[in-house]
Amino acid sequence: MQIGGFVKNSFVDYPGLISCCVFVVGCNFNCWYCHNSHLLKDNNTLIDEKTIFEFLSSHKSFIDAVVVSGGEPTLQKDLKEFLQKIKVLNYKIKLDTNGSDYKVLKDIVESGLVDYVAMDIKAPLTKYKDIVCQNIDVTNVHMSISYLLNSKIDYEFRTTFSSDLTVDDIKQIINTIQGAKNYSLQKCRVEFLNKNVGEAKLKTKLGLKEHGKQEVDELLIFAKNKVKNFVVKGFA
Repeated sequence: MQIGGFVKNSFVDYPGLISCCVFVVGCNFNCWYCHNSHLLKDNNTLIDEKTIFEFLSSHKSFIDAVVVSGGEPTLQKDLKEFLQKIKVLNYKIKLDTNGSDYKVLKDIVESGLVDYVAMDIKAPLTKYKDIVCQNIDVTNVHMSISYLLNSKIDYEFRTTFSSDLTVDDIKQIINTIQGAKNYSLQKCRVEFLNKNVGEAKLKTKLGLKEHGKQEVDELLIFAKNKVKNFVVKGFA
């Protein structure tokens, strides 16, 4: 596993549990507002797996779960083996993913290697290319959404309400995930910028108006009876 970051304790990353967070290097998306853009490239100082497992072995009385995030974990060739090692230690595991590799996601879930999946939905499927700044096959994203909607695993979908998304865009996403257990809409924090997309594109994105409470209130009304638990984060 190419591990670029490790947070030893978190009270917010796994719902209801104290967790530690492992951040892998590399992603097939290039979102302009990425909070972890330093992990997008392979020029990071890597953390040895041994360090992670020594910590896990000695903190069973304090840590309940391990969150595997990134970057994009499903790009890691030895992800499954890494999760198996964590499971041997009897930790709960949460996977953060962009859903771009449906086959890997399905295999991991059906192998019983994760207990919770958080999948980012970046935009309506027709707008993905503009938001993630990559030419990707959204078929896999759609298949991952459908798979989680029909699975028994605990999961959540989440979207960063960036300035280049509209209220109607979020409504489209809500319609796509209708019936979902959990959906969170989080404020875009512009203090985290991905310089890899280029200065010109960043300037254009930052010139757009940020979303406010009125738009969020409209979405809360729209989502009622469409998703079971709709949470808004970061908006006053």
